[in-house]
Amino acid sequence: MEAATSAAQTGTNLPPLGQVNEIRLGEVLVQQGLISREQLQQTLELQQQTGKKLGDLLVESGSITNDLFATIAARKLHVPFVNLKTFSFRTDLVMLLPELVARRLHALALDDKEGTLQVALTDPLNLAAINELTALLKRPIIVAEVRESDLALALEHLYEKTPAVSEYAEHTEHTEALAKDVDVDVDFNEGTNTLGSESAPVARLLRSLFESAIRMGASDVHVEPQENGLQVRVRLDGVLHIQMVADRRSGAALTQRVKLMAGLDISEKRLPQDGSFSVRMEENTIDVRLSTLPTIYGESLVMRILSQNAGIRSLDDIGMPEAMLKRFREVLSRNLGLVLVTGPTGSGKTTTLYAALSEINTVDLKIISVEDPVEYRLPGITQIQVNDKIELSFSRVLRSILRQDPDVLLVGEIRDVDTAGMCMRSAMTGHLVLSTLHTRDAMSAPFRLIDMMVPPFMVATSLQAVIAQRLLRLNCVECSEPHVANPQEQLWLSTMLEAGDSVTSLCGVGCEACSGTGYAGRRGVYEWLEMDAVLTNAASHTDPTDFMKVARERLKGQTLADHALNLVREGRTSLAEALRVGAGVGEQL
Repeated sequence: MEAATSAAQTGTNLPPLGQVNEIRLGEVLVQQGLISREQLQQTLELQQQTGKKLGDLLVESGSITNDLFATIAARKLHVPFVNLKTFSFRTDLVMLLPELVARRLHALALDDKEGTLQVALTDPLNLAAINELTALLKRPIIVAEVRESDLALALEHLYEKTPAVSEYAEHTEHTEALAKDVDVDVDFNEGTNTLGSESAPVARLLRSLFESAIRMGASDVHVEPQENGLQVRVRLDGVLHIQMVADRRSGAALTQRVKLMAGLDISEKRLPQDGSFSVRMEENTIDVRLSTLPTIYGESLVMRILSQNAGIRSLDDIGMPEAMLKRFREVLSRNLGLVLVTGPTGSGKTTTLYAALSEINTVDLKIISVEDPVEYRLPGITQIQVNDKIELSFSRVLRSILRQDPDVLLVGEIRDVDTAGMCMRSAMTGHLVLSTLHTRDAMSAPFRLIDMMVPPFMVATSLQAVIAQRLLRLNCVECSEPHVANPQEQLWLSTMLEAGDSVTSLCGVGCEACSGTGYAGRRGVYEWLEMDAVLTNAASHTDPTDFMKVARERLKGQTLADHALNLVREGRTSLAEALRVGAGVGEQL
């Protein structure tokens, strides 16, 4: 194509290429005082070294925001800039582009204006993409520029509800044909699976599941056979969302493949099975914990995703209140006794424990962890993963672990009498023991241990502190609006607030940035119960009355519900989220 090709000839709203080549966005930024001449020169030199786009380098360095650069670039290229976070999509237009094409070309159909289609592109100068889109759509195109991050979110939100991925299963006539391509490649040196031949339909389906889940930041993938199809849901910020609905025929082959990868018995379909495997996805290695369960329509799968590259958060970053954080650090510095973190599955207990470990992980301490599974890799500590299949249980490891001369022990979960007793004895003999327990709040923890046949005197002398926690979803900053409390929320507030006090709350209404949920991200809420002389004495008696009375006094104004309400006051979370935590624990205090 010649440089003088006009917009009319290309069928787009772009200026002639000769004019485009003369546009110097860097100069425009300098002229408008947004960056200095020196910044531009340094960025141009870096561009020659890396080959990256000028705008990407300026945004990465913090010289300019992504939004501002996109707006200026669109203005100079004479193309409109569209904010996808607030754009109202038409499903019929979006579906004009197959999902695979949209992802490959970074494109999205937006609007139909008298036979001319407006298409979003992250790079409006990508004429190869424009030509391909024009040929595919068979109509003139008006190009609009969009942010790359916004387009990625929009693609996930729009295409996850379509049957596009089901096309993978349609390459075969029946389940037996699909099951033939369950080849699984395993690198025995690395212990990591690959997903098999890219031409195999079930391999592409499985790869799509993992790639989509990782991009969305999902913690679990649920594959659920239904009467009329295969439903796949992902858990995002603690809540399940439908990712896709595929042809039911793909379910058996998908199940067979992941069971092979996890080393499970593929001939056994009548009983539950548990296993794990690792998969290499581009530059990210993920550990997958697999659970299968027989149902009336086939085997249901739940795959928990644990990224080996996930960063370990510091204690300063987990959202713990300042006063509580100070006391936590003081307890950790003692290097003895038992510290428990309690809460339901998925409440962030392991994140809190590893934040604590990363702070005390020094060369003069021997730290050993016993977990099922090992969710984080932390250099400098000895990590053990239990394996019940070979009778490598928590209690068996703990019987031998003291011979390794540890200073600090992390026990993933106290789940039986033997493990509880070993943890107590280790704490009494001068070791710092960190572990988790499933209780509804902090003051229930001592009595849960007593229920597990731990003598009360041992609980009283070993237990240093208990942290109870939950994870609350945070309001989406893009779509949060003032919220009027409903009757249930008003009733809860009346139990939490002093007379004459009031709360102004916000709630996300849903947008593209949050995939329509109204929430984006999560934050922990905590309560802290430290064992002092009075509590220790009360805990040594079998009658819990005195202990509960003193514990309520210690926790007054500092419960999970109180912390959640503070986040509501700050506009960080909604009343509905606070009520989800507060209604479960506040009434007993």
